[in-house]
Amino acid sequence: MKKTIIILAIIITILSINKEEQVKIPKEAIRFRIIANSNTQEDQNIKKQIIKNLSSNIVNTNKLNSIEDTRKYLKKELPEFTSIVERTLNENSNNKVFHINYGKNYFPKKEYKNVIYPEGKYESLVITIGEGQGENFWCVLFPPLCLIDKDNQNVEYKSFVKEVLYKYF
Repeated sequence: MKKTIIILAIIITILSINKEEQVKIPKEAIRFRIIANSNTQEDQNIKKQIIKNLSSNIVNTNKLNSIEDTRKYLKKELPEFTSIVERTLNENSNNKVFHINYGKNYFPKKEYKNVIYPEGKYESLVITIGEGQGENFWCVLFPPLCLIDKDNQNVEYKSFVKEVLYKYF
């Protein structure tokens, strides 16, 4: 009987851990967005390469303690962001123009994890490549909600309890 209760407790714990939490962007936030030129494979790959090349700069925002520190960092790093995007486009033999803007930028209505974010102008760093008609990457720089793996842009979460259960049951 004790074994059954322990197994049920573990299963309930796993189910509660694996529920997707609704993450709401607070009113005082700084968003980040990279808009691809188009949805062609080439343009989407370039967008992904730019994300990869900017990842260490973006991850640095996770260490900042306030929105004001994040603002100062972004303003200071704008020339570096520009240089990285320019270099990435050149390395990919892509002569697309691009635009970087830090300030109030338009974001369309977005649904993410069952939360609807209304359209509007939000404080953000936006990089638009070429015509800016493709799928985009977005996250929140402050509070730090950008989870970018520098190597492959994927984040994998593991649960020790879940792994043990799969191993033995």
